[in-house]
Amino acid sequence: MSLEGRIAIVTGAGGGLGRAHALYLAGKGARVVVNDLSEHAAQRVAAEIGAQGGKALALAGSVTDEWAVSHIVASTIDAWGRIDILVNNAGILRDKSFAKMTMDDFRLVVDVHLMGAAIASKAVWEIMRGQGYGRIVMTTSSSGLYGNFGQANYGAAKMALVGLMQTLAIEGEKYGIRVNCLAPTAATGMTEGVLSDASLAALDPALVSPGLLALVGEDAPTRAILCAGAGHFATANVTLTDGIQIGGGADAGEQLAARWAEASDRAGEIVPAYGFTQAERELEAAGVNVAAVAVAR
Repeated sequence: MSLEGRIAIVTGAGGGLGRAHALYLAGKGARVVVNDLSEHAAQRVAAEIGAQGGKALALAGSVTDEWAVSHIVASTIDAWGRIDILVNNAGILRDKSFAKMTMDDFRLVVDVHLMGAAIASKAVWEIMRGQGYGRIVMTTSSSGLYGNFGQANYGAAKMALVGLMQTLAIEGEKYGIRVNCLAPTAATGMTEGVLSDASLAALDPALVSPGLLALVGEDAPTRAILCAGAGHFATANVTLTDGIQIGGGADAGEQLAARWAEASDRAGEIVPAYGFTQAERELEAAGVNVAAVAVAR
């Protein structure tokens, strides 16, 4: 499963997980744009790739800066003519309990993780559409999927990236663009002080990066959420239960409270193919003709 001839951009690749991603993709034959806020860090990783026989280009700039991102994309096209892979990895932490968190820290984390990924994805979107091929990876987190104390800002941004991935995958499908999420667990500067020394030793970032090959290769899935850490890989899904039809009686709220176990019973739950699946199911349960629902959609 070679990536020979493919051109990849990895954001936040000056260290930690991004560095591991850049080295891994280069080792599989891709030419890699190493992006980082620090020009020195980006150049250092690009030099590592070069020393191992790979090809890399160091381009510094913040993913929150639309001009900087457009310059990175334009420079990549000038150098190599196309962009096949974008790994949205850049991120920061500003952990505090919600009671102690300032809105500035909330906005900053959302800006870097969510808006940064949106800005970078938008910058490559028309290029990928035009060439009929693209692979985009969003970096989500178990903190977004399942919650984590002290990470309201981070968790909100990371779950928002799942929503961005879901929609871009649908919109990009007919153009050969596949969009997925990676939820890593790795020993990086962002996890120091959070995990024990023994855990950090087992969570080498290099053990996460092989998950990228499945997400960016020729036969990559789309709309997958891959959880990876310590050499273990699993997928997560956003599901929908069968639910129950209660109707709109005056006691609908009371009925739902009393029958909560039925509404949330996971037997027979599905992974919806698109967001409107929920409305289709609800209207069908209410006796609306399914064909009419399809026409409305």
